[in-house]
Amino acid sequence: MTTAVSPSDITGLVLAGGRGSRMGGVDKGLQKHRGQALALHALMRLGLQVGQVMLNANRNLGAYESFGVPVWPDALPDYPGPLAGFLAGLEHCETPYLVTVPCDTPHFPLDLVERIGQALLAEDADVAMAATREPGPDGALRVQVQPVFCLMKASLMESLVKATAAGERKIDRWTAQHRCATVVFDDADAFFNANTLDELQRLA
Repeated sequence: MTTAVSPSDITGLVLAGGRGSRMGGVDKGLQKHRGQALALHALMRLGLQVGQVMLNANRNLGAYESFGVPVWPDALPDYPGPLAGFLAGLEHCETPYLVTVPCDTPHFPLDLVERIGQALLAEDADVAMAATREPGPDGALRVQVQPVFCLMKASLMESLVKATAAGERKIDRWTAQHRCATVVFDDADAFFNANTLDELQRLA
């Protein structure tokens, strides 16, 4: 029995289509970390785990195209959020699976895709997402799903078209319509994301 999804069956998508509002409106994916654009770090890290990669962006398309991968703007207008990026990816995905990661988390685990792919098959799921253990208000650790780290069957495109056409903008509300697997990763720091310029400075 197959226990993992073959990397050649997965297209990776880096999500860099947001407004960057918490970073002063700058194009977050192009901000530098260790001398390279955040989105390029994510692309290179994801490229080690999948068969092919592409990028979702809505601004500075020429700069993103210089990374040497296909660049697709949102499938919906007015920056409606990650689901629009998911939809753009699914529309251009030619493999059985699509996996998404955000552009602002350059150190996500190198076994991310392998582990969520194993869970998707093991649980006969349509979607698999990463999760971490984060301290809650009372200090106790609780599982926090990281929904933008999401592996999905490409056959979910019709479902996502319907959901976004109906105005759905929340990843978890869409994925709740499908069989979902969740994989908890012990290293929460690997999922640290730079939403602000201060957080960008704190990236190791």
